[in-house]
Amino acid sequence: MEEVAPYARLTDNQLRRQADDLGTFIAESPKVIDVALRAGYEPLSLLCEERHVWGDAADVIARCPEDMPVFTGSRELLERLTGYKLTRGVLCHMKCHRPLTVDEVCAGAHRLAVIDSVSDTTNIGAIFRSAAALGVDGVILTPGSCSPLNRRAVRVSMGSVFLVPWCWGEASELKARGFKLAALALTDNSISIEAPELKAEPRLAMVLGTEGDGLSREAISECDFTVKIPMFHGVDSLNVAAASAVAFYVMQWQG
Repeated sequence: MEEVAPYARLTDNQLRRQADDLGTFIAESPKVIDVALRAGYEPLSLLCEERHVWGDAADVIARCPEDMPVFTGSRELLERLTGYKLTRGVLCHMKCHRPLTVDEVCAGAHRLAVIDSVSDTTNIGAIFRSAAALGVDGVILTPGSCSPLNRRAVRVSMGSVFLVPWCWGEASELKARGFKLAALALTDNSISIEAPELKAEPRLAMVLGTEGDGLSREAISECDFTVKIPMFHGVDSLNVAAASAVAFYVMQWQG
């Protein structure tokens, strides 16, 4: 049935590779769908367990167009259809917004995050949730990163991917727009994340790399600062999502 094909076709692996050229995405759980609706995303259809039509999904359905298709079935049937275990038994097929440009994300921003080649969907979602909560004005993702509209990234972010402006781009594009770049990396000349010159920068972009390999030497060399988080007990680094939360909080714009 073509109408339910997106729920089976837009898998994690496919969304990990896409650059939002499919034009749609899947939002999971009533709370996340609610955030997307409030952010102005257009619902195309809903897929949920039969029991949720008058339960967890009732409020969502009431806010959607009356002629929007609502597909139901047992949890077992839905899991066979989608190929994964459902968290809350409610999924929504939604239309993407027009992709933003680097100029649009940078406009009026004081603090940006650059996600450089991070492909783990859970980390992407957690970074966006921290960015929304801790005052980051926008996010730039390099092409090597997975899409924030990946179903799992959307769910982990609790819908924060709909609240923070983001686009695809490169860290180097920000320098021409007046940003200083701060790479989170361990090098011989790394400065403390608490260095006062970081907070004093009116336009600062925090560059985050993969958890395993970190940022490449080339990426670090493009940055104005190399920043480290002080560690104890022999621990040398944090998960990139945890590190991002620390960085976003400590380097908040104080203007």
